[in-house]
Amino acid sequence: MLNFANVLAVDFCSQVPEGVFGVVGLIISGIQIVVPILLIIWGMIDFAKAITKSDEDEIKKGQKTFIKRLIAAAIVFLVVTIVRLVVQLVGQVGADGFNQSIWSCVQAFINGGR
Repeated sequence: MLNFANVLAVDFCSQVPEGVFGVVGLIISGIQIVVPILLIIWGMIDFAKAITKSDEDEIKKGQKTFIKRLIAAAIVFLVVTIVRLVVQLVGQVGADGFNQSIWSCVQAFINGGR
C-alpha cells in the first residue's frame, strides 16, 4: 500500500542536492562540538571570577553556575547522539520499502550524507 508521506519523502530526498545533506550534517556536528566547549569555557570564566573575588558566597555561586553549564554541555552533546541512535534504530525497525525511504532521508540529513 502506497503511503502519501512516503511518496513525498522519496520525491523530496531525490530533489535535494547532495551538498545540502553535507552542510546540515556539518552544522549538527558543529553544534555537538562547539556548544559544549563554549559552555565549559564560560563556566570556567564565571568560576575564575568568583575565585578572584575571594568571597565565599561568590565562590559557591560560581561553582553552581559552572556545574549547571557542565550539565548543559553534556545534555547538548548527548541529545544529538541520542537522536542519531533513535533514528537509526527506527529506520532499521521500519525496514519495509516505504518506511525505509522516509527514515533513510532523515538519516541523510542527520548524518550529513546519503
